[in-house]
Amino acid sequence: MNMDEKLHFADLSDQLLDWYAGAARELPWRIGPSARAKGVKPDPYRVWLAEIMLQQTTVPHATRYYQDFTRRWPKIEDLAGAPDEDVMAAWAGLGYYARARNLLKCAREVAAMGGWPDTAEGLQKLPGIGPYTAGAVAALAFGRRAAAVDGNVDRVFARLMALTGDWKSAKARLKAVVEDLVPEDRPAEFAEALMDLGATICTPKSPNCLICPLREMCAARKEGRPELYPIKPKKQAKPTRHGHVYILLGEADTVLTERRPDKGLLGGMLGLPTSPWSSELAAPEFPSEGNWSELGELRHVFTHFALTLKVWRAETDERQSTTRQQASEGLPSVFAKALKLAL
Repeated sequence: MNMDEKLHFADLSDQLLDWYAGAARELPWRIGPSARAKGVKPDPYRVWLAEIMLQQTTVPHATRYYQDFTRRWPKIEDLAGAPDEDVMAAWAGLGYYARARNLLKCAREVAAMGGWPDTAEGLQKLPGIGPYTAGAVAALAFGRRAAAVDGNVDRVFARLMALTGDWKSAKARLKAVVEDLVPEDRPAEFAEALMDLGATICTPKSPNCLICPLREMCAARKEGRPELYPIKPKKQAKPTRHGHVYILLGEADTVLTERRPDKGLLGGMLGLPTSPWSSELAAPEFPSEGNWSELGELRHVFTHFALTLKVWRAETDERQSTTRQQASEGLPSVFAKALKLAL
């Protein structure tokens, strides 16, 4: 951070933390400023679990999963000892399923080590923990002076600094500024305050600048167009893949399912039989004989591509591998949509 930036942001930490003291969100994985002031220590396991679940996921959606996981596996040793299929089923519907596989790998590695590393550098060596999560856990769980720069923080500082030009360079610049601003004595609250500011006031659309504690130092507000920032390159259109999904309903309210390969998309998850997913739709190849009927199409968007599936349904007198209730609870979203359409 250069001298001009140091002067411009000299009071930022104090103003932000004063605001946070009265505006902090109450979240099930957070101990809050008053509890921290009383010396309550956070549980690194719960901080880490929440941060992993919140990647690419909204707080309301992640909360139910967090509460379920901590009820079933209250300590990291419990999660480390859980069967893979139980954890993958509990994760169903949360998306980005590589997170669940890395969650188990990380839990088992930490349990084998006998505890957590307490620095961002040490945490980043664990499976599934990148720079942001390492900084967040180091600051929130261990009180380390580490920056936790996520999308909310990117947006806040892109507006404070009215950053233009190449977004990759702009991100590096704002990250350096945030790192310099983290206070030695309250790094956890500083990280949480920035998260809350971006989530509740400096929102992607229609930021509420009138009540922002940092409004006087915000260059984008002075321009009169804060919503234009951050200025990112346009996203390229996602390619579309096509395929078929087959729903075979059996007696006693059962449905044919299969466990997907450990590697690859939705690896290790419970799934429905499908054709390969490719750029061109091939003819269906049904998993068994039967009176198959086409029900329509569904569309699902993954990180790198969109998927269109033709949904097929048939019935048999034979019992199938999974009850409909188990399938509804344990299938990833794309397959849950197909089963819902069939039922």
